[in-house]
Amino acid sequence: MSDLATEERSEREGPEGSPPDGAAPAAGRAAKRRRPFWIELPFLAGIALVLAFLIKTFLLQAFLIPSGSMQNTLQVDDRVLVDKLTPWFGAEPDRGEVVVFRDPGDWLVGRPVTKPTTLQKALGFVGLMPAAGEQHLIKRVVGVAGDTVECKGTGPLKVNGKALTEPYVFQGNTACSTDPEGQFEVTVPAGHLWVMGDHRQSSQDSRYHRNDPRGGMVPVTDVVGRAVVVAWPLSHWSTLPVPDTFDQPGLTH
Repeated sequence: MSDLATEERSEREGPEGSPPDGAAPAAGRAAKRRRPFWIELPFLAGIALVLAFLIKTFLLQAFLIPSGSMQNTLQVDDRVLVDKLTPWFGAEPDRGEVVVFRDPGDWLVGRPVTKPTTLQKALGFVGLMPAAGEQHLIKRVVGVAGDTVECKGTGPLKVNGKALTEPYVFQGNTACSTDPEGQFEVTVPAGHLWVMGDHRQSSQDSRYHRNDPRGGMVPVTDVVGRAVVVAWPLSHWSTLPVPDTFDQPGLTH
């Protein structure tokens, strides 16, 4: 009985305990599958680029702040991360949010455009910088569809008759500018926004485009997303929450 068992085991294992024909050792199979790292590197790099592109398209994208129109909330050359996912679920920009949007009507005409380098183009493709040739602006949403926004004298800025307390306005600025463009009363139409910069006396925002076909309004469809974090430089790192003044009772009509 024991001789028969030994003989059957020998047939399964082959001579001297080796595996049967056609069954290579596990280590040998792994060795055959393993490729040199330099062969796998382009494949891994391709996957990383695809993932970065998908993140840029559907989740988050970095944008460079080119001017001081949002000081002191945002400084020149800050990098902000913009939430692009929320709009995919039907949410629209709300009062107090800082949003990035495409130029709605030649707001940037006459501004110098620096030709991007090859590196900048690559970073733009994966979302670490704005894509080459794209023209974007960043401002704070003050009024949404149906809101009445007004400025008289030096302020305060009012939305639906409610005065806003605006600690984010650049130190030394008044809430309303006393130039002709800075004095207004507008009602925001459906599907649009009224936007203003935090550096009130240094921002070419909705106030200064009331003569364009949309009366200075920004179509919601032009909004890329909401800026949620100042990501760079690290010394400026901060979140960008909605100020409490936009939560006051009676502001929502």
